[in-house]
Amino acid sequence: MLSHEKIVECVPNFSEGRDSAKMERIVDCFRNMEDVKLLDYSNDVSHNRMVVTAIGSPEAMKKAMVNAIGTAIREIDLTVHRGEHPRMGSADVVPFIPIRNMTMDEAVQLARDVSQEVANAYDLPVYLYEKAASAPHRENLAEVRKGQFEGLALKMQDTLWKPDFGPSTPHPTAGASIIGARNFLIAWNINLNTDNVAIAQSIAKKIRFSSGGFPCVKALGMYLADKGQAQVSMNLTDFTQTSMRQVFDAILEETAARGVSIACSEVIGMLPEAALADTTAQELLIKDFSKNKILENNLPE
Repeated sequence: MLSHEKIVECVPNFSEGRDSAKMERIVDCFRNMEDVKLLDYSNDVSHNRMVVTAIGSPEAMKKAMVNAIGTAIREIDLTVHRGEHPRMGSADVVPFIPIRNMTMDEAVQLARDVSQEVANAYDLPVYLYEKAASAPHRENLAEVRKGQFEGLALKMQDTLWKPDFGPSTPHPTAGASIIGARNFLIAWNINLNTDNVAIAQSIAKKIRFSSGGFPCVKALGMYLADKGQAQVSMNLTDFTQTSMRQVFDAILEETAARGVSIACSEVIGMLPEAALADTTAQELLIKDFSKNKILENNLPE
């Protein structure tokens, strides 16, 4: 039950997608918490990653996240972790998104408060990113995470990459966490009817903004061993600039040109209602979609 007027969303990404017992212990940190509502959690075996979506009051969400990060540190050992998705920490990325009666500045302060607390409690290095970033070169998640867990010790020797909180050496098994505040982001994967990862990589390069594609689109091509399929894994950082429909149509065109097709797509976490204003989940081949995946349907009236 949410009794506070201020509502923040948090979408933490944890580097565990295979051990269900570990995942449940992390998700338990969001269950039965006063003023926190667990909306969704999903895992991917090939990515070896879990994404949780929860909303709540700022103070309650702070408590839940501090507990969840501590649980992830105890449960996840990155020295033995392998997966397709880039990662730097056991609790890899923790974004706060202001939803109702809350400013971005307040979300930034919440990110800083959580960062300070987990750094002190768990001797964990923390980097601030996006709207909470302490310097322009730290705004982009991909830049902060470059080098991943394996390259973190060397990266931290560079004064440009001293953590914002915590020790200047990695946590031996949990690496470092990246915590910040941002606007709404759509995490979206499109699976292809091919096992040729080079096709997914070439399509990702074609559509992502950093290599000349659509504004506000980040994309990677990867192979899903458990499905035997290639995947275009994307973040749409502003769907009002580039819509899901635009991206889907572009990928449809690119797959046809390469003699393959789209198997399905999957949304990780929630969608804002407006993201489907010019299309439908069925047209986008989104699997296991229901009205509960729409953020607005989960907010208190």
